[in-house]
Amino acid sequence: MTGPVIAGVDGGPTSPDALALGRWFAETYGVPLIAAVVHPAPAALGSGRVDAEWVADRHRAAERVLDAARKELEGVREEVDYRLVGSSSAAHGLHDLAEQTGASMIVVGSGRAAPKDRLMAGSTAERLLAGSRCPIAVAPAGPLAAPGDRKRIGVAYVDTPDGRAALDIASDVARRTGDKLRLYTVVAEGDATLPFLIGDDVERAFLETARETYESSLNRAAGSIAGVEADWEVLAGNVVDELADLTDVDVLFCGSRGYGPARRVLLGGVSTKLVRRACRPLVVVPRSG
Repeated sequence: MTGPVIAGVDGGPTSPDALALGRWFAETYGVPLIAAVVHPAPAALGSGRVDAEWVADRHRAAERVLDAARKELEGVREEVDYRLVGSSSAAHGLHDLAEQTGASMIVVGSGRAAPKDRLMAGSTAERLLAGSRCPIAVAPAGPLAAPGDRKRIGVAYVDTPDGRAALDIASDVARRTGDKLRLYTVVAEGDATLPFLIGDDVERAFLETARETYESSLNRAAGSIAGVEADWEVLAGNVVDELADLTDVDVLFCGSRGYGPARRVLLGGVSTKLVRRACRPLVVVPRSG
């Protein structure tokens, strides 16, 4: 992680959350923070004067948003770069900026309609999550506490390429901050399967075998991490509900999905729902290979 951390802001109520989370990651990695505002660029095919006036108005509005970001970060000692980016969409502009700067991470706020303390990724976050080469962090609206207060980094872990990629990034953050690391795996409860088809005894045996397998995997993974105090926990229930309701971590890392192009974030079913519901900052990590 040597590139800058980009915090995308739009002047909405979650912009301060994105700046705060972006600053924390930039400090953790020891890299510059880029506060970026995307505004519409002149269209190749437009309506001439009207189009130009509208673009100029949006550019002035973006400058005001960037000025607000400067005030929000006033007094910050770390290196901060402020960028206005012209593009066809916010997601496209942030993606291009990340490619140009070799960004370590893009941070955005949750959707404007998000309930307090919950994520609800807006269209910008969702589009970024659909194809970014770097991790995407989404800050909840009105976070319960700033990262670092609880001193624990969480990772949703399964022994897959995506799970291992998330663990690598999470353990690196924990190593830099000195925080504890906790690995979480969720197994279904008894009523989540189909006992009326397979029978109660078979169902119980299946769930017990699954739990033993996950526990063994978690134990190996936690024991393989050098320089970090790590433990693990198996949760029972709906995977999205259990992970979304975690409140004892500063930030939760998860993989993108179990298949898809390498080094791209492509949301799977769990991570798609988590970005809408998690009450802690969430980082979705693309596969490394």
